Amino acid sequence: MKKFINDPADVVAEALTGLAAAHPELRVDLTERFITRAGAPRAGRVALVSGGGSGHEPLHGGFVGPGMLDAACPGEIFTSPVPDQIIAATRAVDGGAGVVHVVKNYTGDVMNFQLAAELAADEGIAVETVLVDDDVAVRDSTWTAGRRGTGATLLVEKIAGARAAEGADLAAVAAVGRAVNAASASFAYALSAGTTPAAGRPGFDLPDDEIEAGVGIHGEPGRRREKLRPARALVHDALDAILDAKEFPDRVIVLVNGLGATPLIELYLVYGEVAAVLADRGVTIARRLVGNYVTSLDMAGLSITLTAVDDEMLRLWDAPVNTPGLRWGA
Repeated sequence: MKKFINDPADVVAEALTGLAAAHPELRVDLTERFITRAGAPRAGRVALVSGGGSGHEPLHGGFVGPGMLDAACPGEIFTSPVPDQIIAATRAVDGGAGVVHVVKNYTGDVMNFQLAAELAADEGIAVETVLVDDDVAVRDSTWTAGRRGTGATLLVEKIAGARAAEGADLAAVAAVGRAVNAASASFAYALSAGTTPAAGRPGFDLPDDEIEAGVGIHGEPGRRREKLRPARALVHDALDAILDAKEFPDRVIVLVNGLGATPLIELYLVYGEVAAVLADRGVTIARRLVGNYVTSLDMAGLSITLTAVDDEMLRLWDAPVNTPGLRWGA
Protein backbone atom coordinates (compact mmCIF):
# COMPACT_ATOMS: atom_id res chain seq x y z
CA MET A 1 0.00 0.00 0.00
CA LYS A 2 1.28 3.45 -0.94
CA LYS A 3 -0.68 6.32 0.61
CA PHE A 4 0.04 9.80 1.91
CA ILE A 5 -0.75 9.00 5.54
CA ASN A 6 0.97 8.88 8.90
CA ASP A 7 -0.78 6.27 11.05
CA PRO A 8 -3.78 4.43 9.53
CA ALA A 9 -5.65 4.87 12.82
CA ASP A 10 -5.37 8.67 12.59
CA VAL A 11 -6.38 9.26 8.97
CA VAL A 12 -9.86 10.68 9.61
CA ALA A 13 -8.80 12.91 12.52
CA GLU A 14 -5.82 14.30 10.63
CA ALA A 15 -7.90 14.82 7.48
CA LEU A 16 -10.40 16.84 9.54
CA THR A 17 -7.52 18.94 10.88
CA GLY A 18 -6.44 19.60 7.31
CA LEU A 19 -9.98 20.42 6.23
CA ALA A 20 -10.25 23.00 9.00
CA ALA A 21 -6.96 24.58 7.96
CA ALA A 22 -7.88 24.62 4.26
CA HIS A 23 -11.40 25.98 4.74
CA PRO A 24 -11.59 28.58 7.51
CA GLU A 25 -15.18 29.27 6.46
CA LEU A 26 -16.07 25.93 8.06
CA ARG A 27 -16.10 25.07 11.74
CA VAL A 28 -14.65 21.65 12.52
CA ASP A 29 -15.23 20.19 15.97
CA LEU A 30 -12.34 17.76 16.36
CA THR A 31 -13.66 16.42 19.67
CA GLU A 32 -17.23 15.60 18.69
CA ARG A 33 -16.19 14.94 15.06
CA PHE A 34 -18.57 17.10 13.02
CA ILE A 35 -18.34 19.99 10.56
CA THR A 36 -20.62 23.03 10.46
CA ARG A 37 -20.90 26.07 8.23
CA ALA A 38 -19.84 29.46 9.59
CA GLY A 39 -22.69 31.33 11.21
CA ALA A 40 -24.58 28.24 12.36
CA PRO A 41 -27.17 28.04 13.69
CA ARG A 42 -29.31 30.20 11.39
CA ALA A 43 -32.18 31.48 13.51
CA GLY A 44 -35.59 30.58 12.10
CA ARG A 45 -34.19 28.49 9.24
CA VAL A 46 -34.39 24.75 8.70
CA ALA A 47 -30.97 23.10 8.94
CA LEU A 48 -29.67 20.15 6.93
CA VAL A 49 -27.41 17.52 8.48
CA SER A 50 -25.92 14.55 6.67
CA GLY A 51 -23.05 12.18 7.17
CA GLY A 52 -21.65 8.74 6.65
CA GLY A 53 -18.41 6.88 6.54
CA SER A 54 -15.30 8.77 5.49
CA GLY A 55 -13.66 7.80 2.21
CA HIS A 56 -16.35 9.29 -0.05
CA GLU A 57 -14.95 12.82 -0.23
CA PRO A 58 -16.07 15.46 -0.99
CA LEU A 59 -19.27 13.80 0.35
CA HIS A 60 -20.30 14.94 2.97
CA GLY A 61 -18.00 17.51 4.56
CA GLY A 62 -17.21 19.09 1.23
CA PHE A 63 -20.88 19.97 0.78
CA VAL A 64 -21.22 22.04 3.96
CA GLY A 65 -21.89 25.70 3.29
CA PRO A 66 -24.44 28.22 2.02
CA GLY A 67 -27.02 26.61 -0.25
CA MET A 68 -26.34 23.06 0.86
CA LEU A 69 -25.62 21.38 4.22
CA ASP A 70 -25.42 23.07 7.60
CA ALA A 71 -23.46 20.18 9.11
CA ALA A 72 -21.83 16.88 8.26
CA CYS A 73 -20.80 13.97 10.49
CA PRO A 74 -17.85 11.92 9.20
CA GLY A 75 -17.55 8.40 10.56
CA GLU A 76 -14.44 6.29 10.33
CA ILE A 77 -13.56 4.91 6.89
CA PHE A 78 -16.71 3.31 5.42
CA THR A 79 -18.31 3.33 8.89
CA SER A 80 -21.41 5.19 10.00
CA PRO A 81 -21.05 8.16 12.35
CA VAL A 82 -22.20 7.33 15.85
CA PRO A 83 -25.39 8.80 17.36
CA ASP A 84 -23.38 11.09 19.68
CA GLN A 85 -21.80 12.77 16.65
CA ILE A 86 -25.12 13.16 14.89
CA ILE A 87 -27.00 14.61 17.87
CA ALA A 88 -24.12 16.99 18.61
CA ALA A 89 -24.20 18.27 15.03
CA THR A 90 -27.99 18.51 15.11
CA ARG A 91 -27.89 20.63 18.28
CA ALA A 92 -25.16 22.84 16.84
CA VAL A 93 -27.18 23.86 13.77
CA ASP A 94 -30.76 23.86 15.06
CA GLY A 95 -32.10 27.38 14.64
CA GLY A 96 -35.53 26.62 16.02
CA ALA A 97 -37.19 25.63 12.75
CA GLY A 98 -36.16 21.99 12.81
CA VAL A 99 -33.51 19.85 11.17
CA VAL A 100 -33.59 17.56 8.13
CA HIS A 101 -31.35 14.49 8.29
CA VAL A 102 -30.25 13.30 4.84
CA VAL A 103 -29.38 9.62 5.25
CA LYS A 104 -28.00 7.15 2.72
CA ASN A 105 -29.72 3.77 2.92
CA TYR A 106 -27.06 1.73 4.70
CA THR A 107 -28.00 -0.21 7.80
CA GLY A 108 -25.59 1.51 10.19
CA ASP A 109 -26.41 5.00 8.92
CA VAL A 110 -30.16 4.39 9.16
CA MET A 111 -29.97 3.00 12.70
CA ASN A 112 -27.67 5.69 14.07
CA PHE A 113 -29.49 8.61 12.47
CA GLN A 114 -32.80 7.21 13.73
CA LEU A 115 -31.45 7.03 17.28
CA ALA A 116 -30.10 10.57 17.00
CA ALA A 117 -33.48 11.80 15.74
CA GLU A 118 -35.16 10.22 18.75
CA LEU A 119 -32.67 11.90 21.09
CA ALA A 120 -33.29 15.21 19.32
CA ALA A 121 -37.04 14.83 19.76
CA ASP A 122 -36.51 14.28 23.49
CA GLU A 123 -34.73 17.64 23.52
CA GLY A 124 -37.51 19.40 21.63
CA ILE A 125 -35.73 19.51 18.26
CA ALA A 126 -38.01 18.57 15.37
CA VAL A 127 -36.30 16.24 12.89
CA GLU A 128 -37.42 14.94 9.50
CA THR A 129 -35.45 12.21 7.76
CA VAL A 130 -34.90 11.97 4.01
CA LEU A 131 -33.70 8.49 3.06
CA VAL A 132 -31.66 8.23 -0.16
CA ASP A 133 -31.96 4.88 -1.97
CA ASP A 134 -31.24 5.61 -5.63
CA ASP A 135 -29.00 2.67 -6.61
CA VAL A 136 -30.85 0.35 -9.00
CA ALA A 137 -28.19 -2.35 -9.32
CA VAL A 138 -29.25 -4.48 -6.34
CA ARG A 139 -32.21 -4.37 -3.98
CA ASP A 140 -30.76 -5.99 -0.85
CA SER A 141 -27.19 -6.60 0.24
CA THR A 142 -25.11 -7.31 3.31
CA TRP A 143 -25.04 -3.54 3.85
CA THR A 144 -28.68 -2.63 3.27
CA ALA A 145 -32.32 -3.57 3.37
CA GLY A 146 -33.57 -2.18 0.10
CA ARG A 147 -31.65 -0.13 -2.41
CA ARG A 148 -28.39 1.62 -1.54
CA GLY A 149 -27.92 5.38 -1.33
CA THR A 150 -25.29 6.66 -3.77
CA GLY A 151 -24.88 9.54 -6.23
CA ALA A 152 -28.33 11.05 -5.78
CA THR A 153 -27.30 12.09 -2.26
CA LEU A 154 -25.56 15.09 -3.80
CA LEU A 155 -28.71 16.16 -5.64
CA VAL A 156 -30.89 15.76 -2.56
CA GLU A 157 -28.49 17.85 -0.48
CA LYS A 158 -28.21 20.58 -3.12
CA ILE A 159 -31.90 20.96 -3.95
CA ALA A 160 -33.17 20.58 -0.38
CA GLY A 161 -30.42 22.92 0.79
CA ALA A 162 -31.58 25.58 -1.65
CA ARG A 163 -35.15 25.20 -0.42
CA ALA A 164 -34.02 25.63 3.19
CA ALA A 165 -31.99 28.72 2.23
CA GLU A 166 -35.21 30.31 0.96
CA GLY A 167 -36.81 29.96 4.37
CA ALA A 168 -39.17 27.05 3.64
CA ASP A 169 -40.54 25.16 6.62
CA LEU A 170 -39.41 21.73 7.80
CA ALA A 171 -42.10 19.77 5.96
CA ALA A 172 -41.43 21.57 2.67
CA VAL A 173 -37.66 21.03 2.81
CA ALA A 174 -38.09 17.34 3.61
CA ALA A 175 -40.71 16.97 0.88
CA VAL A 176 -38.48 18.32 -1.88
CA GLY A 177 -35.61 16.10 -0.69
CA ARG A 178 -37.85 13.04 -0.88
CA ALA A 179 -39.09 14.09 -4.31
CA VAL A 180 -35.53 14.35 -5.63
CA ASN A 181 -34.70 10.90 -4.29
CA ALA A 182 -37.86 9.41 -5.80
CA ALA A 183 -36.94 10.93 -9.17
CA SER A 184 -33.36 9.56 -9.16
CA ALA A 185 -31.67 6.34 -10.23
CA SER A 186 -27.99 5.39 -10.28
CA PHE A 187 -25.74 2.59 -11.52
CA ALA A 188 -21.98 2.12 -10.99
CA TYR A 189 -19.05 0.16 -12.39
CA ALA A 190 -15.72 -0.70 -10.73
CA LEU A 191 -12.53 -1.46 -12.61
CA SER A 192 -10.60 -2.01 -9.38
CA ALA A 193 -11.23 -1.93 -5.64
CA GLY A 194 -10.43 0.83 -3.19
CA THR A 195 -7.83 0.25 -0.48
CA THR A 196 -8.72 1.18 3.09
CA PRO A 197 -5.76 2.46 5.14
CA ALA A 198 -6.44 0.00 7.97
CA ALA A 199 -6.56 -3.05 5.69
CA GLY A 200 -3.66 -2.02 3.49
CA ARG A 201 -4.95 -4.02 0.53
CA PRO A 202 -7.76 -3.75 -2.02
CA GLY A 203 -11.23 -4.56 -0.73
CA PHE A 204 -11.77 -7.19 -3.40
CA ASP A 205 -9.91 -8.81 -6.28
CA LEU A 206 -10.75 -8.29 -9.93
CA PRO A 207 -8.85 -9.96 -12.75
CA ASP A 208 -7.34 -7.52 -15.22
CA ASP A 209 -10.00 -8.26 -17.82
CA GLU A 210 -13.04 -8.11 -15.52
CA ILE A 211 -15.21 -5.41 -13.93
CA GLU A 212 -17.87 -5.30 -11.21
CA ALA A 213 -21.21 -4.12 -12.63
CA GLY A 214 -23.46 -2.41 -10.09
CA VAL A 215 -20.79 -1.98 -7.39
CA GLY A 216 -21.60 -0.05 -4.19
CA ILE A 217 -19.67 2.92 -2.87
CA HIS A 218 -17.99 0.81 -0.17
CA GLY A 219 -16.89 -1.79 -2.70
CA GLU A 220 -19.79 -4.12 -1.93
CA PRO A 221 -20.66 -6.46 -4.80
CA GLY A 222 -22.95 -5.49 -7.63
CA ARG A 223 -25.23 -7.61 -9.75
CA ARG A 224 -22.49 -9.46 -11.63
CA ARG A 225 -18.84 -9.76 -12.65
CA GLU A 226 -18.30 -9.41 -16.36
CA LYS A 227 -15.59 -8.96 -18.95
CA LEU A 228 -14.38 -5.44 -19.63
CA ARG A 229 -16.07 -4.03 -22.75
CA PRO A 230 -15.92 -0.68 -24.57
CA ALA A 231 -17.34 2.27 -22.66
CA ARG A 232 -20.22 2.63 -25.12
CA ALA A 233 -21.53 -0.85 -24.30
CA LEU A 234 -21.19 -0.30 -20.56
CA VAL A 235 -23.06 3.01 -20.75
CA HIS A 236 -25.88 1.38 -22.73
CA ASP A 237 -26.26 -1.34 -20.08
CA ALA A 238 -26.16 1.14 -17.18
CA LEU A 239 -28.77 3.37 -18.80
CA ASP A 240 -30.94 0.36 -19.60
CA ALA A 241 -30.94 -0.50 -15.89
CA ILE A 242 -31.68 3.10 -14.90
CA LEU A 243 -34.40 3.69 -17.48
CA ASP A 244 -36.04 0.35 -16.71
CA ALA A 245 -36.24 1.24 -13.01
CA LYS A 246 -37.66 4.78 -13.33
CA GLU A 247 -39.62 6.84 -15.80
CA PHE A 248 -37.78 9.87 -17.16
CA PRO A 249 -40.46 11.47 -19.31
CA ASP A 250 -38.91 14.85 -20.07
CA ARG A 251 -35.84 16.51 -18.57
CA VAL A 252 -33.07 15.16 -16.36
CA ILE A 253 -30.00 16.21 -14.47
CA VAL A 254 -27.11 13.86 -15.28
CA LEU A 255 -24.29 13.15 -12.85
CA VAL A 256 -21.29 11.22 -14.15
CA ASN A 257 -19.36 10.65 -10.96
CA GLY A 258 -15.86 9.28 -10.51
CA LEU A 259 -15.24 6.84 -7.67
CA GLY A 260 -11.80 8.20 -6.82
CA ALA A 261 -9.20 6.99 -9.32
CA THR A 262 -10.87 7.48 -12.70
CA PRO A 263 -9.32 10.32 -14.72
CA LEU A 264 -11.50 13.11 -16.02
CA ILE A 265 -10.70 12.24 -19.62
CA GLU A 266 -12.57 8.95 -19.13
CA LEU A 267 -15.45 10.58 -17.24
CA TYR A 268 -15.97 13.06 -20.07
CA LEU A 269 -15.82 10.27 -22.62
CA VAL A 270 -18.53 8.44 -20.68
CA TYR A 271 -20.63 11.61 -20.41
CA GLY A 272 -20.49 11.90 -24.21
CA GLU A 273 -21.85 8.38 -24.53
CA VAL A 274 -24.59 9.12 -21.97
CA ALA A 275 -25.60 12.24 -23.87
CA ALA A 276 -25.79 10.33 -27.15
CA VAL A 277 -27.94 7.54 -25.70
CA LEU A 278 -30.35 9.94 -23.99
CA ALA A 279 -30.68 12.01 -27.17
CA ASP A 280 -31.60 8.84 -29.08
CA ARG A 281 -34.25 8.05 -26.46
CA GLY A 282 -35.75 11.52 -26.46
CA VAL A 283 -34.59 12.48 -22.95
CA THR A 284 -33.42 16.09 -22.60
CA ILE A 285 -30.40 16.82 -20.40
CA ALA A 286 -31.30 20.01 -18.56
CA ARG A 287 -28.17 20.15 -16.38
CA ARG A 288 -25.07 18.03 -16.02
CA LEU A 289 -22.20 17.47 -13.60
CA VAL A 290 -19.02 15.52 -14.31
CA GLY A 291 -16.31 14.83 -11.73
CA ASN A 292 -15.48 13.20 -8.42
CA TYR A 293 -18.28 13.94 -5.96
CA VAL A 294 -19.22 10.66 -4.23
CA THR A 295 -16.06 8.60 -4.21
CA SER A 296 -14.84 5.30 -2.78
CA LEU A 297 -11.28 6.08 -1.70
CA ASP A 298 -9.02 5.15 -4.64
CA MET A 299 -11.48 2.92 -6.50
CA ALA A 300 -11.20 3.04 -10.27
CA GLY A 301 -14.78 3.26 -11.43
CA LEU A 302 -17.71 5.56 -11.97
CA SER A 303 -21.42 5.96 -11.36
CA ILE A 304 -24.15 7.44 -13.52
CA THR A 305 -27.15 9.16 -11.93
CA LEU A 306 -30.24 10.51 -13.66
CA THR A 307 -32.74 12.71 -11.83
CA ALA A 308 -36.01 13.69 -13.49
CA VAL A 309 -36.65 17.38 -12.86
CA ASP A 310 -39.39 19.98 -13.23
CA ASP A 311 -39.05 23.76 -13.34
CA GLU A 312 -39.02 24.06 -9.55
CA MET A 313 -36.26 21.49 -9.09
CA LEU A 314 -34.18 23.17 -11.78
CA ARG A 315 -34.65 26.56 -10.13
CA LEU A 316 -33.42 25.13 -6.84
CA TRP A 317 -30.52 23.33 -8.53
CA ASP A 318 -29.44 26.62 -10.14
CA ALA A 319 -29.66 28.55 -6.85
CA PRO A 320 -26.30 29.77 -5.49
CA VAL A 321 -24.14 27.32 -3.56
CA ASN A 322 -20.78 27.91 -1.89
CA THR A 323 -19.12 24.81 -0.48
CA PRO A 324 -15.65 23.28 -0.89
CA GLY A 325 -16.99 20.63 -3.26
CA LEU A 326 -19.73 22.48 -5.16
CA ARG A 327 -19.83 26.16 -5.99
CA TRP A 328 -21.75 28.41 -8.38
CA GLY A 329 -23.87 31.55 -8.45
CA ALA A 330 -23.47 34.62 -6.26
